Amino acid sequence: MLPLNSSQLTQHIRQEAHRLGFGYCGIARAEKLDDDARRLEAWLHKGLHGKMQYMENHFDKRIDPSKLVPGARSVISLLSNYFNDETALNKQEPKISMYAFGRDYHFVLKEKLSELLAVIRAFAGMVNGRVFVDSAPLLERSWAAKSGVGWIGKNGNLINKNSGSFFFLSEIILDIELEYDSPVSDYCGTCTACLDACPTGAILRDKVVDGSKCISYFTIELKEEIPAEVKGKFDGWMFGCDICQDVCPWNRFAKRHEEVQFLPSPELLQMHSANWEEITEEVFQRVFKDSPLKRAKFDGIKRNLRFLKS
Repeated sequence: MLPLNSSQLTQHIRQEAHRLGFGYCGIARAEKLDDDARRLEAWLHKGLHGKMQYMENHFDKRIDPSKLVPGARSVISLLSNYFNDETALNKQEPKISMYAFGRDYHFVLKEKLSELLAVIRAFAGMVNGRVFVDSAPLLERSWAAKSGVGWIGKNGNLINKNSGSFFFLSEIILDIELEYDSPVSDYCGTCTACLDACPTGAILRDKVVDGSKCISYFTIELKEEIPAEVKGKFDGWMFGCDICQDVCPWNRFAKRHEEVQFLPSPELLQMHSANWEEITEEVFQRVFKDSPLKRAKFDGIKRNLRFLKS
């Protein structure tokens, strides 16, 4: 087979990404993110990352893809839809963020990305590349925005004009040239729905999010007791929070996903308030063996439940 040129290879990558179930595929030139570096530095300096000390690590890798893949030339950004209008889980309390309804996305997407990278190598030879699913110091939203699959909204989420923001982001960095996409316009306009709806005031002006005030931070990232000053402000959220996405006008275009592995298990669908209160560690480990809820651990989930009830 004759070697493919960058245009042909780019077309093949997009086709294969679609075959594997990725909703959108954008490609950006790998380069140092100088503007993002300044914003990240200011965000960290203000302490808006709270107790997430890992955000301070590997600063150079976060802003320079060549530190992750030597000779990096291209960054492929992929969006995977996880929107699910499962009424039972969306409305009942305690509430779980929609991204955690099914199997842990790290497992699901890593498998698909590895397959896509294998296909790329079959077309282009042994290119140097790595796949990323929220698993390395990479500014995912910045690369997605540079690749034109959406813009970064006021709530810090990547928003796609046609499908909203209920997407997992993942990337492949390669050391070969491809055809590149251009960023799209910002369509948030004067809307402040997400700022107005956030019960803890975590969404600030100028597209800055105070991570240390986010309900997702308190219920997942924070390992100590939740501060008393936010008591009564969680609106029933036990793991994560979707408020800023639920009120975003662009999510009226969100369509239910078709990924079987992101569907809630029968056991999760049967979990109601009494089940959560009585859950044992043995049941937790069995029911949530491959679930994102394991990130908070059993003790964290029990802490969150106590906080909601108190």
